[in-house]
Amino acid sequence: MLISDGFPNQRMLVLPRPRVRDYLQNAGSAQLVVTDCGYFPRAKHHGQVRKAPIGQLVVLVCVEGRGWCETRAGRFDVSASEAVILPPGEPHSYGADHDDPWTLWWYHVTGSDVDTFARVAGLSSQKPVRPVRNIYHVVSLMTEVVAWMERDSTTPSLLAAAGAAWHALTLFAAERQGAADSADIIEQAADYIRTNLAEQLTVAELAAMSSLSGSHFGALFKRHIGSPVVQYQTMLRMAKARELLDTTQSPVATIAREVGYPDSFYFARQFKKIHGVPPRDYRNQHKG
Repeated sequence: MLISDGFPNQRMLVLPRPRVRDYLQNAGSAQLVVTDCGYFPRAKHHGQVRKAPIGQLVVLVCVEGRGWCETRAGRFDVSASEAVILPPGEPHSYGADHDDPWTLWWYHVTGSDVDTFARVAGLSSQKPVRPVRNIYHVVSLMTEVVAWMERDSTTPSLLAAAGAAWHALTLFAAERQGAADSADIIEQAADYIRTNLAEQLTVAELAAMSSLSGSHFGALFKRHIGSPVVQYQTMLRMAKARELLDTTQSPVATIAREVGYPDSFYFARQFKKIHGVPPRDYRNQHKG
């Protein structure tokens, strides 16, 4: 039996339909709106069967595991670093693999420009699955969509979510086909780490997004960047922490959370290990 949601640690937002209608009635925002979005980790038994078409374009990005989708053109397998794009107005179904369920970022969009864009960009049900060359960039945009939708349903937040969703759609339309080389993959991964310092990223998750084993990804990362993944992440987090300590009056606990350490005591220990002094003492030092 397929289930549509309810997975441990999931994130999911559904915009009330009256708010969707109000938003689309405004000339400045009628082009596109995110109606639903979310993140489903290791979504066992996840799936949808839509015999009656819906009015939204559906985007699913698989970052780990496997799944499938089905349109009038047939059944298609889905793997990590692949996206499923299902245009509005057509029946479809999709689901997670039974043995290796997918981890998904996803959203639905509608608006006056969606049908035209999908047609011009070749986003059709005949070829609903396509490789995502820069998976880290796309996932950053998907994360941004969900974050804006989680913030509130005011027009500025919905406009920001729509902008990120539109950007992702243009990447699906414009990306070169074929696999990226190892230098590209690692540079994309490093950029993803840099722009998501507060996320609790693991080597296994980063590797899965690029369809590599953890050991192979780790070796490539160290070769191209010059340090292991965790050490690189820690270096970036501590650099950002120093910047915040020097330029803001934010409490140490707040800074710790902003750079990916929910436990401020652990952050302080890590900071002292690298800098020789606790964060508060570092802030009080004369610099410059």
